[in-house]
Amino acid sequence: MSLGLVGRKVGMTRVFTDEGDTVPVTVVDVSNNRVTQIKTAETDGYAAVQVAYGRRRASRVNKASAGHFAKAGVEAGHTLREFRIKPDEAASLKVGGAIGADIFKVGQKVDVSGTTQGKGFSGVIKRHHFSSNRASHGNSVSHNKPGSIGMNQDPGRVFPGKRMAGHLGAASSTVQNVEIVRVDTGRQLLLIRGALPGSRGGGVTVKPTTRAARVFTAPKVAAKPAAAKSAAAPAKPAAAAKPAAKPAK
Repeated sequence: MSLGLVGRKVGMTRVFTDEGDTVPVTVVDVSNNRVTQIKTAETDGYAAVQVAYGRRRASRVNKASAGHFAKAGVEAGHTLREFRIKPDEAASLKVGGAIGADIFKVGQKVDVSGTTQGKGFSGVIKRHHFSSNRASHGNSVSHNKPGSIGMNQDPGRVFPGKRMAGHLGAASSTVQNVEIVRVDTGRQLLLIRGALPGSRGGGVTVKPTTRAARVFTAPKVAAKPAAAKSAAAPAKPAAAAKPAAKPAK
């Protein structure tokens, strides 16, 4: 099933395997995911499920959203996400129903989307990983500068998209093909291997991965049979016998 969940990034911790190895994981709270709308090909032109997450006060919801939540018979939420599904998968879902963490399994690969941490206005070294100049021997306070950005007289301008200082972070990011290490159905928590985008308390979306891990396999080279090789090779002519050396006088 391509259905996912909306959650909140709780923080990072670690778990230990049976062999004693430590695995860094990010804890994601996916509790209280509720279905607000089921879209079908007959009514909307495609099949999808709309999911609400979190709680929001009635005074913070406009009339259109309040009517939408009331029609579904669910509590107002602060996040709405839509997941495309197959038409036959919508039969097991109903509007107003809850979706739990048990739709995922241990070892499953998922994609996690979120908003990265905002870092404000940053220079080219931090933003684009430029190399700094030498900070001594005649370099007058220019070791962290971007360097020349202009052109010659032709074209005589700076091209758009030039890597320069500017706003860093606070952008949408997706970490693909990460593994679910543990599923806590009692507390509705997902423990996912590695770091995920966003700060603690930030919203994330977890869904089955769309790209499987690439496994390198060495190409197979068929060996030619020895008999065929010898038959294909032409026979070398016998070497001519050398004349006997004349006896010395």
